[in-house]
Amino acid sequence: MINIAIFVSGSGTNCENLIRYFADSERVNCALVVSNKPDAFALVRAQNHGVETAVAPKAQLNDPDFMMPLLTEHHIDFIVLAGFLPLVPDFLIEAFPRRIINIHPALLPKYGGKGMWGHHVHEAVKAAGETETGMTVHYVTPVCDSGEIIAQFRTPLSPDDTVDDIAAKEHVLEMEHFPKVVEKVLFETFSNVE
Repeated sequence: MINIAIFVSGSGTNCENLIRYFADSERVNCALVVSNKPDAFALVRAQNHGVETAVAPKAQLNDPDFMMPLLTEHHIDFIVLAGFLPLVPDFLIEAFPRRIINIHPALLPKYGGKGMWGHHVHEAVKAAGETETGMTVHYVTPVCDSGEIIAQFRTPLSPDDTVDDIAAKEHVLEMEHFPKVVEKVLFETFSNVE
């Protein structure tokens, strides 16, 4: 069994989508949901599905003596960022080489980097007059949003689309594709795990 931890900061729609997707899996277990915010609704969603949760504010997130035992206790093999805003500390990236992936609500390398999350991304896409947007899944490296791209999915935009319309169109892609991409990466990474 592959145990994954989902790192979240917000409401947790992608988190819950992953939990549901893998609920009956014989190979993948959503073992832990970690949030940097104690009031993140994602924690409630996880608890409603019987998934254990933990809160790791900045000090704990950046403390190997807190994070490593937490992940070890839950036998975590892989980390999925699903709307997680802080930078992942280097010690985690080193402990999980090519085993941390992130979802980004734009077609990287456009609209990535510091401050580019959530509505900020969609506002930038609208301001630039883009004719399409999409989602990107990529490996996490020490440089924000710069890791190798695993998959991208696109959706057309019209000049009449509001920022909320852009966000909604992109979110449809996340709901449809993110769990399948996570599953594919997991099976490729752990091809010898039953």
